[in-house]
Amino acid sequence: MIPRMPRWQAYVAQTTEPMFTPKQCQMIIDAGHSCAPEQAKVGGGKDGQYDTKKRVTTISWIPFNKMPEMYKQVENQLSIINLNHFGFDGVRLTEPAQFTEYPKKGFYDWHMDLNAFGASGEHPIRKISMTCLLSDPKDFTGGELMFSDAGGDQKPLDFKQGQAIFFASFLRHKVAPVKKGIRRSMVMWFGGPPFK
Repeated sequence: MIPRMPRWQAYVAQTTEPMFTPKQCQMIIDAGHSCAPEQAKVGGGKDGQYDTKKRVTTISWIPFNKMPEMYKQVENQLSIINLNHFGFDGVRLTEPAQFTEYPKKGFYDWHMDLNAFGASGEHPIRKISMTCLLSDPKDFTGGELMFSDAGGDQKPLDFKQGQAIFFASFLRHKVAPVKKGIRRSMVMWFGGPPFK
C-alpha cells in the first residue's frame, strides 16, 4: 500500500484574522527601524551576495529580547498552525525575525527558504516560513506574495494588516515588484530535524 498525505495536511496556511493590531504592527516596524538596516543578499550566510536582478529590499533583524511578547504570540500561532495543517516534527523558532522593507520597484524573485543543511551545515533545517504583513494594504500597490505550482503562477493572496501566512519552506515563492509606496513585513522561519 502507498502511504498518502492526510486530508488535513497543507503546505500553505493563512491566519483567518490578523495576528497583530495596527498599533502592534507599528511597534514591530519601529523595532525594525531601530535595528541596523542592510541591503538584503541572495544565498544567505557568509556566501550571500547582492543581486539586484534577484532581490531588492532592505532588511534588519529583531533580537529575541527586544520584543518577547511578539515572539511568544508568533510561537503560539505556529503551534496551532503546525498541529492543524503541517504536522512537521520538532518545529520550533530557530532564527530572529527579519523586518523587511520593499520600496518602489523592490521585489524578491522566485526562491525557496529551505536551508537543506542548516544555517551552519547542521540542524535545525528550516521547515516552516512565515510572512506577516505590517503595512496597511492601502499604503502600497504591487508587492504580492505568490507561490509557484506545476500549473503556473497561483493567484496572489490578499492580506490584511497584521495577517500572516505560514508555508512549507520548500515551496517556491516570490514577492512581486512594488509599484507604489512601501511594503513592510516580518519574516520568520521555524526549524527542526531533517524531514523523514
